[in-house]
Amino acid sequence: MIDIKEITDLQTLTVDRWHKLPVDNQYDGFLKIVCEQHSFNYLLWHEEDIARSRDVTDAEIARVKRSIDGYNQQRNDWIEKIDDQIALIVNSSGIEVAPDAPMNTETPGCTIDRLSILALRLYHLHEQLERDDVSEEHFESVRQKIAICRLQQDDLSKSLEQLIDDILSGKKRHRTYRQFKMYNDPTLNPYLYQSGSTSPGKPHTALNNASESATAP
Repeated sequence: MIDIKEITDLQTLTVDRWHKLPVDNQYDGFLKIVCEQHSFNYLLWHEEDIARSRDVTDAEIARVKRSIDGYNQQRNDWIEKIDDQIALIVNSSGIEVAPDAPMNTETPGCTIDRLSILALRLYHLHEQLERDDVSEEHFESVRQKIAICRLQQDDLSKSLEQLIDDILSGKKRHRTYRQFKMYNDPTLNPYLYQSGSTSPGKPHTALNNASESATAP
């Protein structure tokens, strides 16, 4: 029902394609949701590269920072959508969950997100092997990193496969964990809902004062 190899193949193939063509989503069903989540990691990765560049203007850094916040929010929103879809599969399939079935510390959506990042990391590590301005020591260091990432990808894939099997057989419980990111929410981020205030830093000032009081002799 959920093929882990299809997921990792999707992530690897799209990273390669998106470096040549615009970001798209050619998948259906569960894989369509996985691809959408993966696309925000791709966009986020490359905006973060710009943010670390030393030759961009302050205005561009400000734009990139807001873009990073937006993509990161969407990345997390779509992790939840992946987990929601798995919950829907469980509920619609009439799976009987064992009364003593444990929860996992990480949801399938979070693991798929980690696999997405690994696919991106592997692509960019392989890019390093195409350089002609570095030493053999650099190449060897990159090869070692690639080997470790491949091992992590394999371990994560097997763990995810086992988790999905356990969820779909009722051996483990599944729940979507809401992350409630506060930084983009104008009702929860004091720097947003106090934007009209003359001292938007007040919450941090109070925290600093409290810390100083706690450590005062």
